[in-house]
Amino acid sequence: MDFFDVVHTQRSIRRFKPDPVPEEALWKMLDAAIRAPSGSNLQPWIWLVVRDQTKREVLAQTVRARFDSGGRLEQMRQRAQKMEDASQRRMLLRAADFFANVAQAPVLIIPCLVGVTSPTADARSLLAGSSIYGAVQNLMLAARAQGLGTVLTTFQASIEDVLRKEFHLPEGAVPVCIVPVGYPDGQRFGPTTRKPPEAVTHWDDWGALKARA
Repeated sequence: MDFFDVVHTQRSIRRFKPDPVPEEALWKMLDAAIRAPSGSNLQPWIWLVVRDQTKREVLAQTVRARFDSGGRLEQMRQRAQKMEDASQRRMLLRAADFFANVAQAPVLIIPCLVGVTSPTADARSLLAGSSIYGAVQNLMLAARAQGLGTVLTTFQASIEDVLRKEFHLPEGAVPVCIVPVGYPDGQRFGPTTRKPPEAVTHWDDWGALKARA
């Protein structure tokens, strides 16, 4: 695919077919990820690829239990039903469905920061994220180029204790997100709807807009 076609049609996918993801496709995604820049080129990342059904089920059960414990899934569904914007309503309902069954994604990739020192040694800070989130985006774009869907999730923060126990994460490894991967089931790729660049760009001074030539 053309690069700009990939960028303009990448969309968050939350429903996946059970079809296995070819290992070669995963290697291509990982190879694209590690081409991203990082602070001082330290490449402070480890990519944990989870395909094992039992391990995915452990994560799924944990997520479902923690979301259900406070009634959050039902609250998400009720909030969605009240939304006038159909696209926003669908997005929230799909999110609730996904959190109810994370294991539907045949692959879960857990990027971890390890040994980060530049631009900061605080692995849980926003600055540290600059040394890995670009790589995560590369990973997701490479998935889209191969017809695979992904979504950037941050529920790892609520289940980090289980991640550490289940996957034996060392103390210095900090999971920064979880990226489900699979072939879309009932969802289409873009084109995506976004604010135009003219609406979110200032030239030389805040508030100075510029029309396209």
